[in-house]
Amino acid sequence: MSSIEEILELEQFEKDIFRGIVVDTMLTRTFGGQVAGQALVSAVRTVDERYRVHSLHGYFLRPGDPTAPTVFLVDRIREGRSFCTRRVTGVQDGQAIFTMSASFHVGDDGIEHGDRMPSVPDPEELPDTAEMIGDDTPWDREWPDWDLRFVPQEQISRRPGVPAQQQVWFRYRGTLPEDPVFHICTLAYMSDMTLLASARAPHPEARLQLASLDHALWFLRPFRADEWLLYDQSSPSAGLGRALTQGRIFDRSGTLVAAVVQEGLTRLLRE
Repeated sequence: MSSIEEILELEQFEKDIFRGIVVDTMLTRTFGGQVAGQALVSAVRTVDERYRVHSLHGYFLRPGDPTAPTVFLVDRIREGRSFCTRRVTGVQDGQAIFTMSASFHVGDDGIEHGDRMPSVPDPEELPDTAEMIGDDTPWDREWPDWDLRFVPQEQISRRPGVPAQQQVWFRYRGTLPEDPVFHICTLAYMSDMTLLASARAPHPEARLQLASLDHALWFLRPFRADEWLLYDQSSPSAGLGRALTQGRIFDRSGTLVAAVVQEGLTRLLRE
């Protein structure tokens, strides 16, 4: 399988036109995190390095063809002294499959606070998901470089009034480049993984068609994607064939480093 370094290494055709590689996959449509991560790399390539991305908002418009490369067209929407904005459109066969806006900030002094990480078992106390499901599975073939440890439902610290919760420790198994921007783009790739499944927690027997519809991500503080991060997920609402999900991402020390909101298709499979 392609490494995350290969997935995020885009080819540049023109000043604001980029193309991602075709990733060897068994999936019937392009993984949403791949499209989002590559789109963010495209945007980053057009911004002065003194700016750091602090948020992105994307829409998955059409299923991507995993056997075809995606071309990313970048629009330079705003160039400010403190902020700049980029709009990226991912295109296959002349049609937009993904659109994203990303905002960049130089950083300023200001107030400081953050949510406290919930009490959870350490990742070393939990089984490796890859070992639990075994070899020659879709997970083993698609994401062997990712170490995921799910907190058992009975060990989750329940928040009153929250109907659906899921908690996952994750990290990249290898060592990633030192560039902080690379870790941000890696998290954009990873953040689409497992989040929509949090809506299924109260409905384990439901047979669903799942697909990401939109994705918003805020990068709050520095982190490394090759060190343990806790993805604290919840789903405040599901109905009409869609579910809203949200996640808080903490580093091992308990610092809140990112926040995610996603709506996805959760349609009951028809007989």
